[in-house]
Amino acid sequence: MANNLVFKKPDNLALTVARAKSGDPVAVGGITGVALIDAEDDGTCIIRRKGVFELNVEGVNMVENEPVWEYGNIAVSVGDKLYYDATRAIKINKNDHSGTFFGYALGTVGSGANATIQVLLK
Repeated sequence: MANNLVFKKPDNLALTVARAKSGDPVAVGGITGVALIDAEDDGTCIIRRKGVFELNVEGVNMVENEPVWEYGNIAVSVGDKLYYDATRAIKINKNDHSGTFFGYALGTVGSGANATIQVLLK
Protein backbone atom coordinates (compact mmCIF):
# COMPACT_ATOMS: atom_id res chain seq x y z
CA MET A 1 0.00 0.00 0.00
CA ALA A 2 1.20 3.50 -0.77
CA ASN A 3 2.90 5.23 2.14
CA ASN A 4 1.76 8.68 1.02
CA LEU A 5 -2.01 8.07 1.32
CA VAL A 6 -3.54 10.85 3.43
CA PHE A 7 -7.27 10.00 3.31
CA LYS A 8 -8.86 6.75 2.14
CA LYS A 9 -12.28 8.37 1.77
CA PRO A 10 -11.98 12.18 1.67
CA ASP A 11 -15.75 12.70 1.80
CA ASN A 12 -15.42 15.31 4.56
CA LEU A 13 -12.79 18.02 4.25
CA ALA A 14 -11.81 21.06 6.30
CA LEU A 15 -11.42 24.03 3.96
CA THR A 16 -11.41 27.80 4.24
CA VAL A 17 -14.89 28.89 3.19
CA ALA A 18 -15.61 32.33 4.63
CA ARG A 19 -19.19 33.02 5.76
CA ALA A 20 -20.47 29.51 4.99
CA LYS A 21 -23.42 28.35 7.06
CA SER A 22 -24.36 24.76 7.80
CA GLY A 23 -26.26 23.40 4.80
CA ASP A 24 -24.86 25.93 2.30
CA PRO A 25 -23.48 24.72 -1.02
CA VAL A 26 -19.82 25.78 -1.27
CA ALA A 27 -16.98 25.77 -3.78
CA VAL A 28 -13.26 26.32 -3.34
CA GLY A 29 -11.75 26.27 -6.80
CA GLY A 30 -13.04 23.03 -8.33
CA ILE A 31 -13.74 21.40 -4.94
CA THR A 32 -17.46 21.49 -4.20
CA GLY A 33 -19.66 20.27 -1.39
CA VAL A 34 -22.09 21.24 1.35
CA ALA A 35 -21.07 22.89 4.62
CA LEU A 36 -21.69 20.58 7.58
CA ILE A 37 -21.07 23.33 10.15
CA ASP A 38 -20.99 27.11 10.21
CA ALA A 39 -17.57 28.48 9.24
CA GLU A 40 -15.32 29.32 12.18
CA ASP A 41 -14.06 32.88 12.72
CA ASP A 42 -10.97 32.04 10.64
CA GLY A 43 -13.17 30.73 7.79
CA THR A 44 -12.45 27.04 8.40
CA CYS A 45 -15.44 24.88 7.58
CA ILE A 46 -16.07 21.14 7.31
CA ILE A 47 -17.71 20.26 4.00
CA ARG A 48 -19.22 17.02 2.73
CA ARG A 49 -18.24 16.16 -0.84
CA LYS A 50 -20.47 13.13 -1.44
CA GLY A 51 -24.13 12.28 -0.90
CA VAL A 52 -27.57 13.65 -1.68
CA PHE A 53 -28.65 16.99 -0.18
CA GLU A 54 -31.83 19.04 -0.41
CA LEU A 55 -30.73 22.38 -1.90
CA ASN A 56 -32.37 25.45 -3.36
CA VAL A 57 -31.87 25.35 -7.14
CA GLU A 58 -32.65 28.10 -9.66
CA GLY A 59 -33.87 27.42 -13.21
CA VAL A 60 -31.40 29.68 -15.02
CA ASN A 61 -28.30 29.34 -17.19
CA MET A 62 -26.03 31.60 -19.24
CA VAL A 63 -26.82 32.33 -22.87
CA GLU A 64 -24.73 34.25 -25.36
CA ASN A 65 -26.43 37.44 -26.50
CA GLU A 66 -23.80 38.99 -28.78
CA PRO A 67 -21.50 40.40 -27.57
CA VAL A 68 -22.18 39.47 -23.92
CA TRP A 69 -23.34 36.50 -21.87
CA GLU A 70 -26.60 36.95 -19.95
CA TYR A 71 -28.75 34.87 -17.65
CA GLY A 72 -31.68 33.14 -19.31
CA ASN A 73 -34.46 31.01 -17.91
CA ILE A 74 -34.35 27.24 -18.37
CA ALA A 75 -36.09 24.34 -16.66
CA VAL A 76 -34.17 21.82 -14.56
CA SER A 77 -34.95 18.14 -15.16
CA VAL A 78 -33.96 14.98 -13.29
CA GLY A 79 -30.39 14.07 -14.25
CA ASP A 80 -29.38 17.57 -15.40
CA LYS A 81 -25.89 18.73 -14.50
CA LEU A 82 -25.93 21.53 -11.93
CA TYR A 83 -23.30 24.17 -11.26
CA TYR A 84 -22.18 26.32 -8.33
CA ASP A 85 -22.52 29.98 -9.36
CA ALA A 86 -20.89 32.38 -6.89
CA THR A 87 -22.51 35.43 -8.52
CA ARG A 88 -26.11 34.46 -7.71
CA ALA A 89 -28.08 34.62 -4.45
CA ILE A 90 -29.25 31.05 -5.15
CA LYS A 91 -25.90 29.37 -5.78
CA ILE A 92 -27.00 26.23 -7.70
CA ASN A 93 -28.25 26.48 -11.29
CA LYS A 94 -27.47 25.32 -14.84
CA ASN A 95 -24.75 27.93 -15.56
CA ASP A 96 -22.21 25.78 -17.38
CA HIS A 97 -20.53 28.88 -18.84
CA SER A 98 -18.90 30.23 -15.69
CA GLY A 99 -20.19 27.95 -12.92
CA THR A 100 -18.32 25.08 -11.25
CA PHE A 101 -19.76 21.58 -11.78
CA PHE A 102 -21.57 20.65 -8.56
CA GLY A 103 -23.74 17.59 -9.11
CA TYR A 104 -26.94 16.23 -10.63
CA ALA A 105 -30.60 17.21 -10.18
CA LEU A 106 -32.83 14.54 -8.65
CA GLY A 107 -35.92 16.75 -8.99
CA THR A 108 -37.36 19.40 -11.28
CA VAL A 109 -37.44 23.20 -11.24
CA GLY A 110 -39.50 25.35 -13.58
CA SER A 111 -37.88 27.73 -16.05
CA GLY A 112 -36.92 30.92 -14.18
CA ALA A 113 -38.25 29.52 -10.88
CA ASN A 114 -36.46 28.19 -7.82
CA ALA A 115 -37.25 25.20 -5.65
CA THR A 116 -35.65 22.98 -3.06
CA ILE A 117 -34.81 19.65 -4.68
CA GLN A 118 -32.52 16.74 -3.97
CA VAL A 119 -29.06 17.11 -5.54
CA LEU A 120 -26.60 14.25 -5.96
CA LEU A 121 -23.11 15.67 -5.36
CA LYS A 122 -20.52 14.86 -8.02
